[in-house]
Amino acid sequence: MAHAVALAAGAWLALTPLTSARAADTIVLASTTSTEQSGLFAHLLPLFREATGIRVNVVAVGTGQALELGRRGDADVVLVHDPAAEERFVAQGWATRRHEVMANDFVLLGPRADPAQVRGGLDAVAAFGKIAAARAEFISRGDRSGTHAAELGLWAAGGIDVARRGADWYRETGSGMGPTLNVASARGAYTLADRGTWLAFRNRGELEILVAGDPRLLNRYAVMLVNPARHPHVRAAAGQQFIDWLTGAPGQAAIAQFRIGGEPLFRPMAR
Repeated sequence: MAHAVALAAGAWLALTPLTSARAADTIVLASTTSTEQSGLFAHLLPLFREATGIRVNVVAVGTGQALELGRRGDADVVLVHDPAAEERFVAQGWATRRHEVMANDFVLLGPRADPAQVRGGLDAVAAFGKIAAARAEFISRGDRSGTHAAELGLWAAGGIDVARRGADWYRETGSGMGPTLNVASARGAYTLADRGTWLAFRNRGELEILVAGDPRLLNRYAVMLVNPARHPHVRAAAGQQFIDWLTGAPGQAAIAQFRIGGEPLFRPMAR
């Protein structure tokens, strides 16, 4: 019996380093639905794994939820697109540094009939004002995502309180970009989307890009390592390796190469 116990203990000890090594070769990345649904990670992560041997498991949620996963220590790295929230995340000590990675832009989508008459405008705040004045149906993500934060900022810039004024025309899905686009397409409504997800989206119906090009529609993404001083179990070495690859020449080139229908979805921005 003692011999059997010793053999079992020896086998367990022999397996433990292997199990630990496998765990160290996997990181959890909390990121946005836009990066997942656009197909970017399906393009990037196999290249990173081939270069480093590290597997990245993605949890795709809104930016607010991704940052909350980081605060709880349920992710090793976060990649999101809400600069103000990211700066608070760093200031509060949940990460030690914010690294800009890439950018695309938001676009205002709407039905071909364009009842609010916003088509072709370059002023997103003015366009949002016309939608409110016409009480034309608008579909919001309503999920504390980076896109939702950008949308609320545009309403606020025009002095519009959608919580008070939009009861009969402003609707929230509480879900990601893909499901929100499906609702807007089905209802022939306006919505704000990131260009990457829009280019990858197929169920467009009557939706078209009506407003784009306003500098306020710039959509910047940044990556951060969850602070191991707050959560010692964070796989800091592997997480930092991912950040270094993503912001270095190989990752930036891979981002630039990612296209749909010949059109680039993201612009590299790492300094």
